[in-house]
Amino acid sequence: MATMKAVLLETFGDARTLRVKEIDRPQPGDAEVLIKVHAASVNPVDYKIASGKYPAVTQAQLPVVLGRDISGTVVSCGRQVSGLRVGDEVYAMLDSGHGGFAEYVALSAKLCVPKPAKLDHAAAAAVPLAAITAWQGLFDHGRLNSGQRVLIHGGAGGVGHFAVQFAKERGANVSTTGSAEDKDFLRLLGADQAINYKSDRFEEVVHDVDLVFDLVAGDTQERSWSVLKDGGTLISTLAKPSQAKAEEHHARATNYMAQPNAAELSEIGQLITAGKVKPYIEATFPIEEAGLALVRLEGRHTQGKIVLEMGV
Repeated sequence: MATMKAVLLETFGDARTLRVKEIDRPQPGDAEVLIKVHAASVNPVDYKIASGKYPAVTQAQLPVVLGRDISGTVVSCGRQVSGLRVGDEVYAMLDSGHGGFAEYVALSAKLCVPKPAKLDHAAAAAVPLAAITAWQGLFDHGRLNSGQRVLIHGGAGGVGHFAVQFAKERGANVSTTGSAEDKDFLRLLGADQAINYKSDRFEEVVHDVDLVFDLVAGDTQERSWSVLKDGGTLISTLAKPSQAKAEEHHARATNYMAQPNAAELSEIGQLITAGKVKPYIEATFPIEEAGLALVRLEGRHTQGKIVLEMGV
């Protein structure tokens, strides 16, 4: 049996406990492709799983391979696969049964999308989970349309920096919160208004918002009701908003977890190819330093994404 390097989570705790080990290389099922992974991005869900604070992953399921999105090359195809061939460069958001922090992953062919040619593998790996999360929050759940006003909390981060670009491309007026260090970056992304959350109260400078896209939760979410227009929408990737407050404001309000969606990822890829959206990478790490990459993501305010490179 051929083997591969993979980042294994064997016990919950600090991300520094992650270890790179040799494990069996997966074999693709009839409807799957085997992908040689060139890069995988790091997301908050990874350090939440590592800490044991992600309820969908229990001690009984360990060891597991972390990582929810990848970019790589198809090296073999299952018997039922059509539309993909050996040598195709693809990127994908993985389902919860697979991990991308590995040299290979066997994945449903239906989840794989051609990698935008203008992106290298590191940049492509930065896209799927964060971009799909932003897309589904703004459009599937938030129903954002041209001419509307949106407030995005945490616009400089992995999900946020895509959300700012998507909302602007859709024709919305975009306000977003970030740190003073983020202001130029947020303007580069296209934000109409960048608010320093450390020095300014966003509710004093933003009003009559159609959609609040909340990537922060806590007090920030609670204060957001005051900027929402009557009948507006509050969507969070984190805590579920108060339904009592929603009724008070005649608002739609919910939280959600992003789901893999190849059609949406393909549409996102078209925007990238057209030069209308761009992934930004703050740092890259080799696979052997996956633990350090997770610690960095959890411990500091990032601009854009952090990516693992597989050294191939």
